[in-house]
Amino acid sequence: MLLWVGLGNPESSMRRNRHNVGFMAVEAIAARYGFSPWRSRFRGEVAEGRVGGQRVLALLPQTYMNRSGESVQEAAAFYKIAPEAITLFHDELDLVPGRLRVKRGGGAAGHNGLRSTDRMLGTPDYWRVRIGIGHPGAKERVHGWVLGNFTQTDQQEWLDPLLDRMADAAPLLAQGHADQFMTRVALPEGSKG
Repeated sequence: MLLWVGLGNPESSMRRNRHNVGFMAVEAIAARYGFSPWRSRFRGEVAEGRVGGQRVLALLPQTYMNRSGESVQEAAAFYKIAPEAITLFHDELDLVPGRLRVKRGGGAAGHNGLRSTDRMLGTPDYWRVRIGIGHPGAKERVHGWVLGNFTQTDQQEWLDPLLDRMADAAPLLAQGHADQFMTRVALPEGSKG
């Protein structure tokens, strides 16, 4: 079983925040592949399904970003899921909006959800799907930027198409083809390459 975790904050008023793009990505994948209905478990919302022939447990921690790791650790421990079978989907300031990178391990780079997960799992050796939200340009503007909503223009021009391409390409990620997943997501709309 794979554990795919969307990082975000649970308040309904934060639903369209840039910081919640991880929630959005995992919700898009779960919807595309007809996952089970969401239910409360592991201090989060979970749904199960199959992607690319792999069983996937989708998790949206409801603990707030800075305690996400508590929810991740509970789900991983219950199902005995090793760190290398865990993927976190999260916002990334250091990537331009709409860009995506996948990597295993690495630092938290100031991201509280990653920092919490590193601490609770006892290792940073899990996969990360880093979803670019861009940087506001000044350090003092970061907090307001990540907790601000995507604009309608962002949604129409790149966010919704990106989430759609991520859902389309998710079988590649499930099968362990991270590079092919990134390439497929990066292709212009309409290309199947």
